[in-house]
Amino acid sequence: MTDEEYTMSTMMTDNGTATADDVSKRVENLEKAQAVQAATQAGAEATQAATLAGAQATQAAAHAGTWTTMAAGSIALIVGMFLGLTISKH
Repeated sequence: MTDEEYTMSTMMTDNGTATADDVSKRVENLEKAQAVQAATQAGAEATQAATLAGAQATQAAAHAGTWTTMAAGSIALIVGMFLGLTISKH
């Protein structure tokens, strides 16, 4: 049993009913717990969104880098072939 559960269970009076103050305290505790849970969930969602955005950016950069390297290699091959043909004719 957690401290919060113990506190909630001991708020009951001897006859099993709670006073208005007890109910008010329980409601306040529940509201606080709900606010903490909502903030935690929002933080988790923001972290997940940032992670996904970072992964997508990394993948896009890798993809662009691959195509750039292939294009540069193709251009160098074509230039090299023409230079080789030119040199061999002399």
